[in-house]
Amino acid sequence: MKIISLKLENFRNYETLDLTFKDGVNVISGKNGAGKTNILESVYLSSLFGSPRTTKDKEMVRFGAEKARVKLTIEKKFRRHTIAMQIENNGKKKVLADGIPVKRAAELIGILGVVFFSPDEMKLVKETPSERRKFLDVGLSQQQKTYFIALSRYNKVLKQKNNLLKDAYKTNGVDDMLSVWDAQLAEYGAIVVEKRRKYVEALNELASEAHKKISGGKEELRLSYETPFTAESEDALRAEFCDRLEQAREKDKQLGFSTIGPHRDDISIEINGADGRKFASQGQQRTIALSMKLGEVGLFEKESGESPVLLLDDVLSELDEGRREVLLGIAKKAQTLITCTEFEGEGADRMIAVSDGKAEVLR
Repeated sequence: MKIISLKLENFRNYETLDLTFKDGVNVISGKNGAGKTNILESVYLSSLFGSPRTTKDKEMVRFGAEKARVKLTIEKKFRRHTIAMQIENNGKKKVLADGIPVKRAAELIGILGVVFFSPDEMKLVKETPSERRKFLDVGLSQQQKTYFIALSRYNKVLKQKNNLLKDAYKTNGVDDMLSVWDAQLAEYGAIVVEKRRKYVEALNELASEAHKKISGGKEELRLSYETPFTAESEDALRAEFCDRLEQAREKDKQLGFSTIGPHRDDISIEINGADGRKFASQGQQRTIALSMKLGEVGLFEKESGESPVLLLDDVLSELDEGRREVLLGIAKKAQTLITCTEFEGEGADRMIAVSDGKAEVLR
């Protein structure tokens, strides 16, 4: 899988941009604030329907412009695809995939697979469980459309249930209404839990191997899915889900929100048997986060038979020489877009210099 070309119009600080990319490592260099990350953001947006930097689409429209446009041409094993996106300055978004209007994110996700890594990804280890759930959701959604649909429906039902719980003691017949929402939560939640659990089991194997290589075999990484649910099959999970929701109902009514479900789950991270989320040093956090991202790459390849496009945003300066070598070794096996202020060493298949919203291909 690779990106052939990218065209931008009034996107962030770019009035116009027209780039082609090569297989292997594409280096985008320039000073801070020049617009390097904006290029990666446009690619991520075309893959996952949203930005890794903002929840407000209108922020991606160039100041003073009415609309922004992004157009990507992608080559996969058996055919080429074109993704065209228009964002208006009021936040409305229109998307075409191979000329066909895309109405839902589920119709777009999966066409272009990406793995995004930036200094912010270090939050994956030390920050709240929501960061680790987001990591799971992005990885799984790109690989399995059934997961993305189940997760979307679960979140929609959860929001409606929580709205009801806020006024639970003022609403007549609230228990009957909650039973309806709980049945739907159990249906979609069981799918989410089962697929996350299997994903983390597979991720543990690949991430542990990567971690052992990066740490020189000095440390052992172990990942597991942290959830109160113990049932294994989807049907058994659904039944357990219903029981736990019923047991927690009075507590949820008092608190005003639902306390049971995959929206509360986490990834357990252990380094040599200790909880890495609490005790990992800064260097260990970098190694863990990098290992998990490399595991994500491996799982995407196993599931789809193709390598995702790697988007590495200013991470080389954050890594020591050993970690850089491992990362660049992986980068050479897939198409990679790397942003940096300066690129030292060999191995770049294309060099692009960015300055003041303009880009020049050096080679």
